[in-house]
Amino acid sequence: MATLAEILKKARRAVMRQGISDQDADELVHEAYLKVDQYQQQHAVQSHEALLVRAAVNLSIDRQRRSRHMPLSDGAEIHQIVDAAPDPARIVEARARLRQAAAGLERLPERTRRILLKRRLENMSYAEIAASEDMSVAAVEKLVARATLQLMNWMAQS
Repeated sequence: MATLAEILKKARRAVMRQGISDQDADELVHEAYLKVDQYQQQHAVQSHEALLVRAAVNLSIDRQRRSRHMPLSDGAEIHQIVDAAPDPARIVEARARLRQAAAGLERLPERTRRILLKRRLENMSYAEIAASEDMSVAAVEKLVARATLQLMNWMAQS
């Protein structure tokens, strides 16, 4: 009858034949041993050795399947994930530009500002704005173009 150390070595060799690294093989054999030990507490087992080797090999197959579908699942490459959030300097810069744009909008005449905001923020068509402001479509187009140009110049100067 084989000793526990011999059984563990056999399970480790079987796992390594599956292409698992030394360190991962030790981990999988340990995990398999714990699962088999827990299983044996409630079930009769004919061959502890066969069950342990089979459990370790199955765990290695499961790990390989997971790594194919989720390559970062083991956490080894987690440091390579890029944070999509802007860095703090960009946030500060964007907020400053937003305050600057708000100041530029305040400099526009009330009606021009209202029409520009309807077009840019409310996404209203020129025809809808013209109807709501009692203006021609051409007049609304010119007003939006001029307001946009004024705002761009204001942003460039500040």
